[in-house]
Amino acid sequence: MSPLIDICPVSELPPGQHRLVEWEDLEIGIFNCDGELLAIEDRCSHDNGVLLEGEVDAAACTVECPRHGAKFDLRTGKPLNLPAYVPVDTFPVSIEDDMIRVEVD
Repeated sequence: MSPLIDICPVSELPPGQHRLVEWEDLEIGIFNCDGELLAIEDRCSHDNGVLLEGEVDAAACTVECPRHGAKFDLRTGKPLNLPAYVPVDTFPVSIEDDMIRVEVD
């Protein structure tokens, strides 16, 4: 079974907000897209840029890399335009006892 890491209480990540979590050698972005909690690796697959520094569209559930403009679907990790063409990793998110948790492997 993959490890679960505690992120924060649900009330600390309201819709439209996001935060960065570090676990071992991973940096993971946790996003609240209008109530849907999603987690992706905080690394653009095009040039390893930091995605959380880019523009987040909570309604569309996308994040845009600030370096070259590649947009990623937060649900699937798939790039929506060039220059990126390789998906980024996504992680299952759950809520247990009002705590947001992410499954990492």
